[in-house]
Amino acid sequence: QDAFVAFHVDKVLVSKYLKSLQIGELAPDQPSIEPTKNKMLVKDFRELRATVEKMGLLKPNQLFFFLHLAHILLLDTAAWLILFYFGTSLMPFVISLVVLTISQVQASWLQHDLGHLSVFRKTKWNHLLHKFVMCHLIGASAKWWTLLHSQHHAKPNCFQKDPDIDMHPFLFTLGKKFSVELGIKKKKYMPYNHQHKYFFITLPPLLFPTYFHYHTFYIAYTKRYWADLAWMLTFYIRFFFTYGSLLEIKSLLAYYFIFRMLESSWFVWVSQMNHIPMDIYYDNNLDWVSTQLQATCNVEQSLFNDWFTGHLNFQIEHHLFPTMPRHNYWKVAPLVKSLCAKHGIEYQCKPLLTAFADIV
Repeated sequence: QDAFVAFHVDKVLVSKYLKSLQIGELAPDQPSIEPTKNKMLVKDFRELRATVEKMGLLKPNQLFFFLHLAHILLLDTAAWLILFYFGTSLMPFVISLVVLTISQVQASWLQHDLGHLSVFRKTKWNHLLHKFVMCHLIGASAKWWTLLHSQHHAKPNCFQKDPDIDMHPFLFTLGKKFSVELGIKKKKYMPYNHQHKYFFITLPPLLFPTYFHYHTFYIAYTKRYWADLAWMLTFYIRFFFTYGSLLEIKSLLAYYFIFRMLESSWFVWVSQMNHIPMDIYYDNNLDWVSTQLQATCNVEQSLFNDWFTGHLNFQIEHHLFPTMPRHNYWKVAPLVKSLCAKHGIEYQCKPLLTAFADIV
């Protein structure tokens, strides 16, 4: 199936695990595709996938990722050196915060690449460096992220299946159809007519400092991800030891909370711009390609946009080929556009600020 092919790099290895789950074969007279699936679209996409593989677009350029990691580590070090050399007065404090925030967000884009197994050809190397970046550099669980993010990719914008939209209806009402349903049922958990206003002071600044902080430890503990928890503790030991030697306890806690708020704001605006304005509803059991295309949109390419969003401005290509190294998205984009044009599917691509405005 297309989802299986999209998710897994070493298909031979994974197939060994699947053999124990096999319960039989379809009878020869049974259809191999459900009536809800667009048969011609699936056929054309599989041909496109074969073309992508022949073009070598699933092979990573490891120099690209090495330089990306190097600039993260340099910024991480620079944030501490600024306070060490220039003191802890307001200006060095603010500059250091900004530098550390940039390092943390860029690290979150890199862990995203590693989590999708798109940095190394060997799965185990992706997993190992994923633990280093996600757990040690960021302070969150790699397995927690993989658990949630895999569900998001399998069923994006499908209510009760995509954890990224679990905030409906308790914090926001999402999607036109759901908004109408809540109105008819007269259910109101929040003042939704003002949600475009309270969005600014809730989800962007507070997602990381509050919910993610609690949830990553909760899942890591309840699922017994002991290796992740040990790696995560190294982040907090390193942070509080290095910065604690320069800042008093109140300044240290303020520094930590502010950079988490800045990091959270950057992450939320970028991650939501590709999905929240798109169709959100229950799972209609569409084919893989239709499911991804109706839930994603792109943002225009530029050097800044690519860096600022971690190439998530190519969200359509990323969702169709989640294991593709991000530096190849722009190469496959014209082929995906052609596929969409052939089947009359809208391929949305917006300026960055328009994408942000569409969230609101």
